Amino acid sequence: VHGMMSKERPILFLDEIQNINGWEKFARRLADNKYRVYITGSNAKMLGSDVATTLGGRYITKHIMPYSFPEFLQANEVSYDSNTLATTFGRAEVQRHFTNYFRFGGFPEGARLASKRDYINSVYQKIYLGDIASRNKIENQFSLRVLFRKLAESVKQPISFTRLTNIIASTGAKLSKPTLINYLEYSKDAFLVYPIKNIADNLTQRETNPKYYFVDNGIISILALDVDTSLLENMVAMELLRRYGLEEQVFFYNKNVEVDFYIPDAATAIQVSYNPKKSVETWERESTALIKLSKVLDCKRLIILTYELEENIELKGLNIEVIPV
Repeated sequence: VHGMMSKERPILFLDEIQNINGWEKFARRLADNKYRVYITGSNAKMLGSDVATTLGGRYITKHIMPYSFPEFLQANEVSYDSNTLATTFGRAEVQRHFTNYFRFGGFPEGARLASKRDYINSVYQKIYLGDIASRNKIENQFSLRVLFRKLAESVKQPISFTRLTNIIASTGAKLSKPTLINYLEYSKDAFLVYPIKNIADNLTQRETNPKYYFVDNGIISILALDVDTSLLENMVAMELLRRYGLEEQVFFYNKNVEVDFYIPDAATAIQVSYNPKKSVETWERESTALIKLSKVLDCKRLIILTYELEENIELKGLNIEVIPV
């Protein structure tokens, strides 16, 4: 009807069309006929090799993630300009929303809901039951649930597939190592978890000992307890992936010394510590790791991200920025 009444082609929006066989040929015909088409889906396999071949160079992929904190503030109609932050009320309002975002994440529809935990749980169930278990015909759903809980409890740690298989087996769940690896791949395809690899490893080791982070802090909050330090590191990981991209632009470093994040293009090393000054040992561990890494890799900036502590430190001739998230 629109085409009959207007000289302009209508813009078409197609959601979850990957569930229909041959959808890519239909989309290609629309593009060939000069239609503007937006296609949304919740699984990475919607742009598999066969689909990419059919579409040719006629598409651009845009990866959409839950809200960043500035987007979360905008969704809640909270100003965060310099004038607002100069007032006690303005800072308190931003801090109140940050506490909310830190704990429950940034899924758009949940941004202004009072019962955020219920909403997050429904999103998790949709991803877990729909996009992972049902789509991949997983019958051993108990093992899948245990896997996600163990990942949530291990956000800050590199994952050994063998060790994780043994941990899950200790709960009474039966899961082989090859099946566990498949489950992790399914979870990545559903955009539930994102791996970050060790830049110090060789190519083979990078694939077998990554860290896994969840797409949103809210998922961790419903899967694990006492996770403030994990939430902080997970939030930083997802923000770095937003800024620098998903295709191996963000790494961690673990070889004789552990550093949470390293971004080669920015020559930046980052430690994440909820409160690095809580003990002398904590401060020495975090700062010394950055100093040691700077002798191995190009580091123009050394940063410790904290929950609220802020200062600049000169240590062994190097500047360490201590910045609240």
